Amino acid sequence: MTWFTRPLWQRVAVAFALGILAGTLAGEQAAVWFKPLGDVYLNLVRMIVIPLVFFTIASSVAKLAEAGNVARLGARTLFWFIATSAIAVLVGIAFGHLIDPGLGLSNLPLGEVKPRTIPTPLEVLIGIVPTNPIKAMADTNVLQVLFFAGIVGAALVSLGEKTAGLRGLVDQGSALVFRITRWVLQLTPIGTFGLIAWVVGRYGLSSLLPLGKFIGAMYLACLFHIIVVYGGLLKLHGLKPSRFFRGALPAQQMAFATSSSLATLPMTLRVAVEKLGVPQSYASFAVPLGANVKMDGCGAIYPAIAAIFIAQYFGLDLSLTQYVLIGLTAVLGSLGTAGVPGTSIVMLTLTLSTAGLPLEGIGYIVAIDRVVDMMRTATNVTGQILVPVLVAKEEGILDQAVYDGAAETREPAADTVLVAAE
Repeated sequence: MTWFTRPLWQRVAVAFALGILAGTLAGEQAAVWFKPLGDVYLNLVRMIVIPLVFFTIASSVAKLAEAGNVARLGARTLFWFIATSAIAVLVGIAFGHLIDPGLGLSNLPLGEVKPRTIPTPLEVLIGIVPTNPIKAMADTNVLQVLFFAGIVGAALVSLGEKTAGLRGLVDQGSALVFRITRWVLQLTPIGTFGLIAWVVGRYGLSSLLPLGKFIGAMYLACLFHIIVVYGGLLKLHGLKPSRFFRGALPAQQMAFATSSSLATLPMTLRVAVEKLGVPQSYASFAVPLGANVKMDGCGAIYPAIAAIFIAQYFGLDLSLTQYVLIGLTAVLGSLGTAGVPGTSIVMLTLTLSTAGLPLEGIGYIVAIDRVVDMMRTATNVTGQILVPVLVAKEEGILDQAVYDGAAETREPAADTVLVAAE
């Protein structure tokens, strides 16, 4: 079997291993030798995110509006976004107290933390509506592009046969972007190698040891949430967890390497449709939305564990009221800060402020943020795939044959423009 005929997840796994080895051998020079490979790959992925969001959302909203189930699918999706985030907070609090990451530590180096301006919910709501759609695209403001594309899709339906040619053009644009996406995603092993080599070379083992318990708490909590919570929800819906994790693996690998839900968006959408049987018309709506507001790792587990760490480090006892505030802030905060850059730091700042904990505590954990962010993002992306799968199953629109692996490729349909995944 040649390199390019192997499944993508296997090629990425090999790139992971080689990246760890190269980063260990190169040390600080990894940033010079290998990071440019990762940077070029990330630029390529970011290049296709906005065209992907615009064309797929405009096309999918038009199809869903015709079917008359946009509101119901949207409500179910939002419900599962919130429900799984609430469980994630409880998981974070449980593992924070199980491992006690802040006890026994003192004199940690204090990193520089840039102050974050936290918008009010009203400002976030107003900010979703773009004053200039072209500027929103140039600024990679995905939520504003998503809003504008949704309006375009609804207008195409409203105009009916008058815009039949334009609707066909939008569908063709979606097919074109997915073809480019396929080409770019073939470079994932190269990008993964460069990014992992850089991270390993930059941090090394010695720099992680002082905060080893905090890192361990984050990784264990995220793994528990992915395997036990997500796996349990899949079983409750009559779906095999092993099939889900096998299908989601390429997106999880990419999320871990890039630490970016938006950079992983093309892969997330691809595996949801091709490997897990979610209809493209629905996935094209739910997955980009989830990439902005579904943050179980960054917005729920991380703030909960970090709040406990900071309270323990400063010798503070958290009250029941503070735990409730942490939970509410974590569950609702991801929705309230959607589209704001630096979600994890914004969410942590918001959580600490609400719970009355010292904000300077962020400086003690910011030094290892990239290492923690890798697992946070993998958790985020897994949730962004899980929810569309659950909703599709509940709505009876999940392609069970694709999910079960009985069919490698979705049957040709009006809403299908993707080619088969590896």
